Amino acid sequence: MNEEIIKQIANELNITDSQVKVTLEMLEEGNTIPFIARYRKERTKGLTEEEIKVISDAYLYQVNLLKRKEDVIRLIDEKGLLTDELKNKIMSCTKLVEVEDLYRPYKEKKKTKATEAIKNGLEPLAKMIMSCPLKGDVSDLARKFINDKVKDVKSAIEGAKYIIAEWISDNASYRKYIRNYMYKNGVLTTKKKKDAKDDNKTYDMYYDYNEAVSKIKPHRILAINRAEKEDVINVKIDVNTDNIISYLEENNIKNKDSFCADYIKEGVEDAFKRLIYPSVQREIRSDLTEKAMESAINNFSKNLEALLLTPPMKEKVVLAFDPGFVNGCKLAVIDKTGKYLDSTVIKPFVKNITEEQLNRCKMEVAALIQKYNVDIIAIGNGTASRESERFCAELIKKYNIPCKYVIVSEAGASIYSASKIGVEEFPDLAVEKRSAVSIGRRLQDPLSELVKVPPEGIGVGLYQHDVQGKKLSESLDFVVSKAVNLVGVNVNTASPSLLKYVSGLKKNNIDKIIDYRNKHGKINSRDEIKKVKLLSDKTYEQAIGFLRITEGDNILDETAIHPESYDVALKLLDKLGFALNDVGKDKLIESLNSVDKEKLINELNTDSYTLDDVIESLKKPNRDPRDEMPQPILKSDVLSIDDLKVGMKLQGTVRNVVDFGAFIDIGLHDDGLVHISKISKNYIKHPSDVLSVGDITNCYVIDVNKDKEKVSLSLIDPNE
Repeated sequence: MNEEIIKQIANELNITDSQVKVTLEMLEEGNTIPFIARYRKERTKGLTEEEIKVISDAYLYQVNLLKRKEDVIRLIDEKGLLTDELKNKIMSCTKLVEVEDLYRPYKEKKKTKATEAIKNGLEPLAKMIMSCPLKGDVSDLARKFINDKVKDVKSAIEGAKYIIAEWISDNASYRKYIRNYMYKNGVLTTKKKKDAKDDNKTYDMYYDYNEAVSKIKPHRILAINRAEKEDVINVKIDVNTDNIISYLEENNIKNKDSFCADYIKEGVEDAFKRLIYPSVQREIRSDLTEKAMESAINNFSKNLEALLLTPPMKEKVVLAFDPGFVNGCKLAVIDKTGKYLDSTVIKPFVKNITEEQLNRCKMEVAALIQKYNVDIIAIGNGTASRESERFCAELIKKYNIPCKYVIVSEAGASIYSASKIGVEEFPDLAVEKRSAVSIGRRLQDPLSELVKVPPEGIGVGLYQHDVQGKKLSESLDFVVSKAVNLVGVNVNTASPSLLKYVSGLKKNNIDKIIDYRNKHGKINSRDEIKKVKLLSDKTYEQAIGFLRITEGDNILDETAIHPESYDVALKLLDKLGFALNDVGKDKLIESLNSVDKEKLINELNTDSYTLDDVIESLKKPNRDPRDEMPQPILKSDVLSIDDLKVGMKLQGTVRNVVDFGAFIDIGLHDDGLVHISKISKNYIKHPSDVLSVGDITNCYVIDVNKDKEKVSLSLIDPNE
């Protein structure tokens, strides 16, 4: 374990060296991030999952960077060109691009104008020109180098300039200066191509656009990249070339009075325009893209986490309503446990439907609601969503049904319905009916249902299709894992899709659990899992705290307390004069609220983190962190854009948070947009500083465009 790398990471994260070191040690021992974050707080001093992941990723990057440094040093040394100064420069680099800059002059080059000139014997002439002699004539210098491959003086001078240009281009300090200069002073400029096709004017903003490289927002970078990829625009970085040329001339012309000065100037200009500028422009755009991708992935991850942690609608019979026009609306009834009961298809939105046919559709839905005592209708937010909302509102009113409805994101439901998981769950149901069941279940328990969909298939990001698939998948998998382990899973009811995200569990462990459940029925205790060897000792340690057993042999198995801390819990109960059957009851809660924690830490031989966790779990054994999140808005009537007036106060649900603002479902066909400038009176760096997907928020109408069906919103009360 490299001590220098540990120090560097500690400084970057503003934590101690020992926190980094102990975290890396635990990761090397095979401990998972959720386990370390949850059950080894005393060792990490309370590092979060995000911080532990940053440590892991940063260490891996630094190890790879160090390996590249060592490789470059070895390659240069093999050529006999390594000096102590160069070695120290390489070792002090903090970025890979800096290492590659230093390696550039020593790299084996493909055939270039300069390598050909060197092959033709013109390197000594280039050195003579660069020495800036004061006496003589360049033609006299060049004449000595004419040979069968160099026909005349002009060719000799031309070849020498190519060599000079490559020397300048290969200079690491020049490249670093120019890269920084272009970052600080460059302007990203886009122009529409002559024969560009953009029928919907998707990219009209970028037909003639420019913005400082240092200020351009990540979402604009990704939009520009996509427009360029689709051959709509040309993109370049404009920069004051004169200042850069002057800088290079000052560093390369030793004597301005030399008769060679003009030739060096020509070499400098060629070096910048032909070699350095295109290369550095590519590097900067690549770096901007990487940062934009990182921003998009972070944004997507935050939105996904908020969506996964949407509170479940517990103990509700749901009528799932998957809207559609031509192919009709797919309906499915699911009971309080998520079990499929019934389904049908209605076609209330086909062309030329009669009043009688429409009423029959309403009667059919009303009959289903009454037959199964449906508590709530879950309407998917896709095509025909608002028409379906109006349909449901009308039938609730017409038949005086004590039932509410709610709009549910259906992103990824079609992916699930056609997937292997969907087929295995409902082999006898048609694809579209599986989709309806998924919509209903994601209202009852969003986390359990959404884990069946590939994370990138859940539409809560921006430009997610423009980012690297591997990076996106890794980041989203981390988010899903974090959410699953935060909530915990019921080992007796959890699907394989949910179990795969539990800390430490692999496919063979999941197969054993499912097989055991099928053969023996309910698992009654965590101890049973250990005794029948469903998990190895190490896997048991990593996973068991996140696997919950409700109504089993031991109430502690329902909690987030790890079995290794059961003795602490039992001693605490005994000390306070309570027993296991008092867990979660008011008298115990009252007693726990008044304990002297400092005293108990010593008496129970534990640490503050473990004690806090034990106390919270004894107060609420079935605590679900999602219950503290805002509940979805339930409705029984519909809103039209014609109902809106500027200044009107509404309540809405945040559906997506992006760099420039947030989309809020206020009950219209399209979500309203609140721009970042209208989110808070105070300066905010990103909308996610204030808003998360699933938030229920008050908002105010500031503009209504009925032609485009667009509504602009503000979260700032106009009366304040």
